Amino acid sequence: MQRKLAFLIACVALGGCSVLPDSSAPTQRSARQTVQPAKPVYPSSPESRQCLAQLSATQASYSPLPDKYYGAGCSTVDSVRLSALRSDSAQLELSNLGPITCPLATTFAGWARYGVDRAARQILGSPLVRIETMGSYNCRNVAGTSRRSAHSTGNAIDVSGFVLADGRRISLKQDWSGGSAEERRFLRIVHKSACKRFGTVLGPQYNAAHEDHFHLENSDSSFCR
Repeated sequence: MQRKLAFLIACVALGGCSVLPDSSAPTQRSARQTVQPAKPVYPSSPESRQCLAQLSATQASYSPLPDKYYGAGCSTVDSVRLSALRSDSAQLELSNLGPITCPLATTFAGWARYGVDRAARQILGSPLVRIETMGSYNCRNVAGTSRRSAHSTGNAIDVSGFVLADGRRISLKQDWSGGSAEERRFLRIVHKSACKRFGTVLGPQYNAAHEDHFHLENSDSSFCR
């Protein structure tokens, strides 16, 4: 008993021992990190909700995005990220596509199904499986001007090519002038179809800057080149 008492007195004096469990010591259980779920994005207006309903009706795969304002006239408002579209009978893949406005996405979905896939079947004998793009949102001006491009608000898509189920890839750069007669006809048919749906459509016939893509833009104008 005397030895135990002496030991306790020595520990208190030296401050090096503890007769109680150390609450600051790590426990044997590993702490689990709490992950907060992402907040859902709710449409900001009745018009936005209606647009998303119309886009859903096309059977497109998409995610609504939060509104973002980047300054200098650049923003993505009421926008979505498309991951796939739908043809009459299959899913259509998309490449390199960033945020786009919901109205543009809805117009694009209709054009892909009725203007591109059906033309591919009728003219080239094979259904469409993928639309290749050069992007959408880009905070920049119209080339050679001080005016902001429709890309700066996610209201334009640059389409560069199409891939068919039989493995063929039809590109604007290679096949607008250099493809087979059927491929050239196909590209002109889908260009004409785009002009009926989008406000502004620019292609290889417009200028050298568009020799490798279709610029598809939702606008109140009617400009097709």
